[in-house]
Amino acid sequence: MNSIKPSNHFTKHLAFLVLLCFLFNNNLAKSQDFKFASGRKQQTMYFELIKNLIIIPIYINDKGPFDFILDTGVSPMIVTDTTLKESLKVSYPRPIKISGYGNFEGIDAFLGATSVRIGDAEASSIPAVFLKNDVFSLSGFVGKKIYGLIGYNFFNSFTVKVSYSNKTIRFISPEKKTKLKGERIPLELMDNKPYVLLNIEQEGLGAKYVKALVDCGASHAISLESLDSKPFPQPDFTMQANLGNGLTGDIKGRIGRLISLQLGSFKFSDVISHYPIYNIDSLRNKGRNANLGAEILTRFNTIYDYRNNCMYIKKNDKFNRIFEHDMSGIELYTESGPPSRTLINKIEPESPADLAGLKAGDEITSINFKKIDDYTLDEISTTFKAKNGYSVILEVWREKSFLIKLIRLKKRI
Repeated sequence: MNSIKPSNHFTKHLAFLVLLCFLFNNNLAKSQDFKFASGRKQQTMYFELIKNLIIIPIYINDKGPFDFILDTGVSPMIVTDTTLKESLKVSYPRPIKISGYGNFEGIDAFLGATSVRIGDAEASSIPAVFLKNDVFSLSGFVGKKIYGLIGYNFFNSFTVKVSYSNKTIRFISPEKKTKLKGERIPLELMDNKPYVLLNIEQEGLGAKYVKALVDCGASHAISLESLDSKPFPQPDFTMQANLGNGLTGDIKGRIGRLISLQLGSFKFSDVISHYPIYNIDSLRNKGRNANLGAEILTRFNTIYDYRNNCMYIKKNDKFNRIFEHDMSGIELYTESGPPSRTLINKIEPESPADLAGLKAGDEITSINFKKIDDYTLDEISTTFKAKNGYSVILEVWREKSFLIKLIRLKKRI
């Protein structure tokens, strides 16, 4: 049985290890391009943007639509919904093991090939990994049913324009000449994933160039992982945090701030940074220092041009957004319905939520006397990092009774 070893990929708040690095046999390793069957040269689609993640409908083996996360950090397609393998009648699925850092037994999965259609573009046979168990719980993170992630095969087939301003993607065939606007940023493609050089400045470290995976499927700003095969040095002041869930369980680490981060000529100040804790052996020969996520990328309208090893960025109306971390200490997840439920997954020790007596497992039924169903998850997240000292009134359901809890938000990092 083959063994497959993933790299790490985090999202902000409820994070997930979703970037996998795979070894395939020669047939499955071949790039399978998407093409327009109708003779058209380009198409524009709307997408949903939830917690900085791009969600698009796709069709697999002529069935769907299924909502997938569009993710530059993924190759090949990953199907997290455990029911799809049988219903899609996947060709020649074979069992494999996916092993995470410190997880020597591995996670069971299946490797197969499927046809995939996005809009009017179709790929006849692309490699797909079907997880036996949904270890990522993406649906609970974004508040709607998510079936998986798709990335390289789509981005490598087209010039892809992502407009976070109007929530559209335009994908353009390579043979069509198109004007590419914005600042050109060189990319290095390794293992079917794009990497970029960033200039960061951090307290105690000074200015440093770092090599980062460009990862629109990670909702954080930046995760600083390793430097010289050792854990990335941290600034003096950091906060302990759970950075997410992965193949090996909870991913622990700390959160701090950079003095600055520069991508091309664009510079950001006081950027929130993640410092995951890895086993030392897993840091060797990683080939990168960091993971650049969508909390940065959403501040630009971006064009990905894999075939010419570059992307183009143009700042949008989100560019000057302040970098803030959650001020409540609450980590949420949703259970699909009907009816859907919004529950507290974790409470950070000594946080405002902890001091107010909230507990993991509490179901939030209203926020500031407004029904929870009237909020999106993004609106809840915004409320929980609104302002230092801001009061939030929660109604929760616990053990067959309603409780009212007042939390006073605190800027902790």
